[in-house]
Amino acid sequence: MNDLFSSFMKRTLALIDEGSFFRKPFRWLYTLLAVLNLLIPIAVLVSAINNRLFSGGGKIIVAFILISVILCILSWFGFLIWWDRRDKVNASSRPDDEFVAIPVFSHFLQTSGEWLGMFVGIGGCALSLVALIFLGEEGRMLGHMLGTGSLIGGGLLSCILFPIYGFLIVVAARVLAELYRALAAIANNTRK
Repeated sequence: MNDLFSSFMKRTLALIDEGSFFRKPFRWLYTLLAVLNLLIPIAVLVSAINNRLFSGGGKIIVAFILISVILCILSWFGFLIWWDRRDKVNASSRPDDEFVAIPVFSHFLQTSGEWLGMFVGIGGCALSLVALIFLGEEGRMLGHMLGTGSLIGGGLLSCILFPIYGFLIVVAARVLAELYRALAAIANNTRK
């Protein structure tokens, strides 16, 4: 019995030490996040129905249809980001590295920044533009009804600022991720 427990613990600790313990769950998380991105348009549609958006008149319905198309495109892009990066998380650390959790977390931080930056930059601009063209000041009301807050309806200034915000989010996340990776690489190379 003692050998069985000892053998199990040795295998478990080996998985932790070589990094599979970190890489595999993050790969599953990336897959889950990719699939959840595909559910975003459905959640927005349910929110619109619950808030009786379709009783708001013709221009709100047309704006909602355009916003739904934009959200479908954004969700597809989000799916592609997480789906592509899920295979690359395995390459974030090597089995002979001593520091294996930092590169995996760094990769997650980078991918999260890319996803959020894309949603804020492209989505914020496109959704604000549709709200501005079709709804004017009513765009703020639509944003709150859909549960997107100020991502919709900020006017012309939002169309300019959201791409800048998105870019800054991607840059900040990438810098933090690279700092973590550099720290782990230095530590791994110093050990060798």
